Amino acid sequence: MRTLTLLGASAALVLATGCASMDDTQRRTATGAGIGALAGAVIGSATGGSAGTGAVVGAGVGALGTYIWSQNMERQKRDMEQATQGTGIAVTQTQDNQLKLDIPSDISFAVGRSDIQGNFAPVLDRFAEGLRNHPNTDVRIVGHTDNTGSDAVNNPLSLERAASTRNYLTGRGIDGRRIAIDGMGERQPIATNDTTEGRSRNRRVEIFVGERPRS
Repeated sequence: MRTLTLLGASAALVLATGCASMDDTQRRTATGAGIGALAGAVIGSATGGSAGTGAVVGAGVGALGTYIWSQNMERQKRDMEQATQGTGIAVTQTQDNQLKLDIPSDISFAVGRSDIQGNFAPVLDRFAEGLRNHPNTDVRIVGHTDNTGSDAVNNPLSLERAASTRNYLTGRGIDGRRIAIDGMGERQPIATNDTTEGRSRNRRVEIFVGERPRS
């Protein structure tokens, strides 16, 4: 246990002194590695192994679990901001370093439909180009609905919208194995469902892109 305490203190010291000279991306990765190291040490000690060995394994897990915000990701964000200007699509960087596109239904899908509308296609074309240029990224597409109708209708509809978006991207040469999809139905509203405007905002598709640290 004394070894574990010293290891924790050492990791904290490394993070405190090293982070001063790191950029934001390096700092996030180092923090993940440090947390992983401490977790690994606990696992190693609790299972009768070496705390030091556990720390090495944990550091790798912590670092690999972190998306990075690289110059490529920043470039993709600027490109998508330009491509979606004036459309109502929100382009943001999430706290865990993913690029997020929040696409309302008046851009992406008609009410009760899962086929992609014409004004959504140029946005996806530009998005696919960015994915082709940056193959070290993962994509997650999540479909949403308002609360009109039952779960028996909304749950599959939200998933079908995500699947249609994925299929459009694979049709533009993007490897489908890079793309995960999910449908949340009405379970994650971002506005009230008591108004027409609120329901329209809740009928949406979200696209997330994360860049993996290179090994």
